[in-house]
Amino acid sequence: MAGWTLRGGVGAHVDTEIEVRRSRFITRLERVDTEEAARDAIQRVRKRYPDARHHCTAFVVGADQTNQVRRSNDDGEPSGTAGAPMLDTLTGAALVDCVAVVTRYFGGVLLGTGGLTRAYSDAVSSAIEQASTAPGFVRRVLRSRFALELPHADAGRVEAELRSRDIDVLGAQYGAAVTLSLAGDEDELASLVAAATGGGGILVPQGNEWVDEEGGD
Repeated sequence: MAGWTLRGGVGAHVDTEIEVRRSRFITRLERVDTEEAARDAIQRVRKRYPDARHHCTAFVVGADQTNQVRRSNDDGEPSGTAGAPMLDTLTGAALVDCVAVVTRYFGGVLLGTGGLTRAYSDAVSSAIEQASTAPGFVRRVLRSRFALELPHADAGRVEAELRSRDIDVLGAQYGAAVTLSLAGDEDELASLVAAATGGGGILVPQGNEWVDEEGGD
């Protein structure tokens, strides 16, 4: 199952702040591609606010749930009142490849476990709401890649025809023949390639990759 992530590639981020009964909750929501990158982002926030009492965290790395990494940390807040609700907020929004860090400056008023849970969840929700405006979200989708070998005399015409049908042509290699690199649904590609080449073109599978797909925020 795929999900949504911040538009703009690794490092894209938003920063927001809310106040709850005089406590400040400063949130960094950042796009990452590995668990190591998520932990690096957390350390950068710690260095940015070295005098803060808490830096609570949650992240989801990987669009494929079979090997997805989900982690959260309360960083000294009562167990289950910070990291877990932050993670629930990320997953509830179907976000992947994202880390959320909420830095808290205590305002002198105890919030209780329920108040803390709501505050940390609201802090992440505020960042997600801000991100929906800018930079926005893109869907992470798994697409298949294929190679298509063509005679030089046919390559330009076939490439133009495939592009006109909104097929992703990722590139071309020129040698004794021209090899196009294509991405898309195998059945759709096979049908279009057969029509464009009179049945002579053969798609060679080249594996899969996760990519960003526009389509709404």
